[in-house]
Amino acid sequence: MTRTEDWHIYTGTGQPGAEVDLRTDLPEPPPWRVFRGGPALPLPAGGEHENSRRIGAPGADTSYPADRHEIDMVNAALLLRRPLLVTGGPGTGKTSLAFRVARELSLGPVLTWPVTSSTKLRQDGLYEYDAIGRVHASSARASGVLDEPTDIGDFIHLGPLGTALLPYELPRVLVVDEVDKADLSLPHDLLAVLEDGEFLIRELARVARRTPKVVVHTADPGGSAEITEGRVVCRAFPFIVFTSNREREFPPAFLRRTLQLEMQPPNEEQLASMVAAHFRDASGGSAELIRKFLRRSESEGGLAIDQLLNTIQLASSSGLTADRVAWERLRDALWHRLSTTGFE
Repeated sequence: MTRTEDWHIYTGTGQPGAEVDLRTDLPEPPPWRVFRGGPALPLPAGGEHENSRRIGAPGADTSYPADRHEIDMVNAALLLRRPLLVTGGPGTGKTSLAFRVARELSLGPVLTWPVTSSTKLRQDGLYEYDAIGRVHASSARASGVLDEPTDIGDFIHLGPLGTALLPYELPRVLVVDEVDKADLSLPHDLLAVLEDGEFLIRELARVARRTPKVVVHTADPGGSAEITEGRVVCRAFPFIVFTSNREREFPPAFLRRTLQLEMQPPNEEQLASMVAAHFRDASGGSAELIRKFLRRSESEGGLAIDQLLNTIQLASSSGLTADRVAWERLRDALWHRLSTTGFE
């Protein structure tokens, strides 16, 4: 893999085996983006199963040249330690971008935070404290039902953002999916966390004098982390991808703290590479399906990549395409319109 520019860390292939080592090749952050969390934690292992599920199995034969502007913006976000606000229509690869970066740069499992209209920063993104569970456990222990001692850390679970802000030696990758679906307060609530790279767990701060170090659960399966005096402070600011379908405008203060990237619909070459990544044994008929898919997408108002992959999966089933009329009717049903404004 060859860097298109000397300052590029990410080359856009989405394939493992990058020529860079972020421990030595990632430049120092700007003075205003230096964070002092510690001691440094190694990145958790794993993540390839989810990478393969999202963007296909690794292999140089399935890579495709990413858009130059996309590569520039990802690298700018990495070097400036700023989140990336990625906009675009359904199926343009907004979420997949985070998995491509994580795989190419060996940044471990991607943390995901799906946003809904009821999402709140603290309990959904930073941490959740199970006060009721702790009371029940204490009562059970007092009555002799539970023999094992309980610790406050047993009832605190860091959320995806809270986990990403732990003092990892290298950036964790976090997707905050469809942030435009959140209540208007969420972008405002995020401002301090994005600027300071830290947050306080109030329940641990209250007991810090007698219990300064507490082990809590993280958003990684089976993961745990030691928190000192109730404060989580990052070391390497995470690579955060906010995805948006442009369903609302964001406040200027939020936009000032993010870099913005508009994802373009994939072209025929990119779609062919995506299909090859998911279907190593796909027949040559997929090329014709891709061309028909692109024509339909242009004429009918924009389709998503998932709709193409679903069609190729069914087309590869034995005998399903034998009845041409029935097959075309099924294909048309799968390629239903998502919007009335193209890829918007």
